[in-house]
Amino acid sequence: MVKVGLIQMTAAQSVEQNMDKAISLIDAAAAKSAQIVCLQELFQSTYFCQTEDYKNFSLAEEISATTPIVNMLSGKAKEHEIVLIVPFFEKRAEGVYHNSVIVIDADGKYLGTYRKMHIPDDPHYYEKFYFTEGDLGYQVFKTRYASLCVMICWDQWYPEAARIAALKGAQIIFYPTAIGWLPEDKAVVGQAQHDAWETVQRAHAIANGCFIAAVNRVGFEASPDGQGGIEFWGQSFIVGPDGSIIAKASCTHEEIVLAEIDLAMIETTRVAWPFLRDRRIESYQGITERYLN
Repeated sequence: MVKVGLIQMTAAQSVEQNMDKAISLIDAAAAKSAQIVCLQELFQSTYFCQTEDYKNFSLAEEISATTPIVNMLSGKAKEHEIVLIVPFFEKRAEGVYHNSVIVIDADGKYLGTYRKMHIPDDPHYYEKFYFTEGDLGYQVFKTRYASLCVMICWDQWYPEAARIAALKGAQIIFYPTAIGWLPEDKAVVGQAQHDAWETVQRAHAIANGCFIAAVNRVGFEASPDGQGGIEFWGQSFIVGPDGSIIAKASCTHEEIVLAEIDLAMIETTRVAWPFLRDRRIESYQGITERYLN
């Protein structure tokens, strides 16, 4: 049995304020016996990708086991004996930036970094301006409490990525996220957009017989150029390997989503639904092509 905690936050303009809030909520999740705690995508700032602005690159920081902020979070993980999943805007080198996440084990050890593989480019989601595509692949981190894979937001739409994670032994796939409605779209397609987002991740859980945990931000963030903004829809959730939603947050409030999950369900489900066993791997060569005529 493992207790998972997802921290669904609003974001302020102040990086320091956001960090202080995150630390407070990590402490609160640990006080409620959470063993694995995950923060939302780019939690240290508002979602700056709504516009293309060179000043935003100053928000990025280098990531390593010796980075001061990583040291501080490692201390927090060790203090509470929790696994921490922490997204970052990573400065890799001059002119090379990533949308990344680090994993820290319950003893405070920095286990590694994941860099977002799929980078979107849509109105108010201008991520290709900021982020280089990830090059570390889909990693599985063996933590004290579970083997987990972490991907980020747009990655959650790709069944190939979830399948690779499961084949590598991931028991839980985490998706730190920043997704919401544009006000002009919500009334017409808003419900369908949310349903698609939730459904595809439930499908990953079913197809791969593993747990899925998606943590989203919440609240309205105006675009810096004054042209609308995004209403982040929250609704962070945890899904079992049978596709059932175990826990779910509201669409309006900051929350710590907590759920105790039974990892033994993975084997039980995969025996009953042997999708991995019945794969016809010799027939899938086309999957690596961009398009098949």
